[in-house]
Amino acid sequence: MSTSKEITKHDLQPQQRRELPQRSIRPNVDILEDETGITLRADLPGVTKEGLDIQVDNETLSIDGKAEIDMPEAMQALYADVRATRYQRSFSLSSELDGDKTEANLKDGVLSLRIPKREQYQPRKIEIRNG
Repeated sequence: MSTSKEITKHDLQPQQRRELPQRSIRPNVDILEDETGITLRADLPGVTKEGLDIQVDNETLSIDGKAEIDMPEAMQALYADVRATRYQRSFSLSSELDGDKTEANLKDGVLSLRIPKREQYQPRKIEIRNG
């Protein structure tokens, strides 16, 4: 027979609590491409506009979001499938994409990013003149 002691947050000394690593979740992302650019759709349940940080730096796209999980007063979670409340993901962008013109939309926990291709890489119609 083995005995085990369950360690709760209250059992840890203050300095031990600080040493626990902050965990993050790598959100699921769909990437769609068309002639004019790409669209990324990331699942970020619980993240608000204020808790979201999106940056494009040197052809690297970084998404960092903090989920707000409200607990009713006088209640304490006994079990949680998801312990991390931070989402992180980064992508290398092709040089043909114009990161400065990125547009973002967050609705119902889904982040949609639209990154257009630079003008010189977008298809253009060639006018045919009568000879």
